[in-house]
Amino acid sequence: MTDDPVRRSHGWRWLGVFWILVILGFGGGALRLAALGPPDSAPVAAAADEPPAPVEAAPAIAWSALQTRLPSGLQRYIDPNLIEGSAAGVLPKIGPDGLMPLRAYARDFNRDETRPRVALILGGIGLSNALSEQAIDTLPLTVALAFNPYAARPDPLIERARRRGFETLLAIPMEPAGFPMNDPGNRALLTGLPWAENAQRLDWLLARYPGHVGAVGGMGALRGERFAALAEPFSRMQIALADRGLLYFDPRPGAGNPERAWGRSVDVVVDDPATRGEIDARLAQLERVARSRGAALGYLGEVTPVALERISAWAAGIEMRSVVLAPVTAVMSRPRGAEASRPQGANRAETASR
Repeated sequence: MTDDPVRRSHGWRWLGVFWILVILGFGGGALRLAALGPPDSAPVAAAADEPPAPVEAAPAIAWSALQTRLPSGLQRYIDPNLIEGSAAGVLPKIGPDGLMPLRAYARDFNRDETRPRVALILGGIGLSNALSEQAIDTLPLTVALAFNPYAARPDPLIERARRRGFETLLAIPMEPAGFPMNDPGNRALLTGLPWAENAQRLDWLLARYPGHVGAVGGMGALRGERFAALAEPFSRMQIALADRGLLYFDPRPGAGNPERAWGRSVDVVVDDPATRGEIDARLAQLERVARSRGAALGYLGEVTPVALERISAWAAGIEMRSVVLAPVTAVMSRPRGAEASRPQGANRAETASR
């Protein structure tokens, strides 16, 4: 292989050009950096020390906005200070002055009445429009009406009941004996659910109908025995109701009055079984309990023609028997549990208790 002096000359020339370009590139970069000066780190430090922007609290929902979430016919019967908006809908609450729904929506009653008091809850309202309308139009106004949460179109019935002056309750479905064969529905409070999920279900139930004095734990013959047997979730449910200023009536005779909410337990289930003779006998039993204890509470789980007939006949002569038919708010008791569990404003309800 021969050594070509021309090729060597061209190679050295291109190598020189390459190094000249490299030197010029570094020099230009240095000149640009010098012109720009050192990097400014102050803004970075300031950003690191700057607190995050405050998160604005969600504004309270105004009454005008809540009105759009209430049936128009019911708005006149709802105290705007006793409701609040939620993801579930419009929920009851204790007012800023301590007034509770159990007092605001209670029917007037002479608290100085000395005769034995008998109160009655009729459940199943809303499932049959015809029977529900008959109950609202014909029963004494002191009978409390418990609305079924699964009723398809309850709003006109609630408006009708409130217009006449009835105290109304929400029937709360809870896990009964014989579950799941005995099915309380897909919104029932269940023993197998964590409390967070039961609390969401309870909010859904309470948002169904506004303006109640409280709740009763039963639907028809399903009285929530299994759920009520577990102290922890059963107590939490009562506290949730009490925190919203609502009563709770336990539909299980002999269960004892609620420990964490104003209310009482039922003394007699009147329609078990729902025959004419049994209903008459149990209404008479209810009077005997009232005479011996000063007050008694009866419960009928379903609206039936025979139940409406027998209640009306019984109530027509009750004054002659030296017993007074009283609203349920006139026979409630204070919570049996610790005083600390009492909801704010409970002192306002003490006058309603014997």
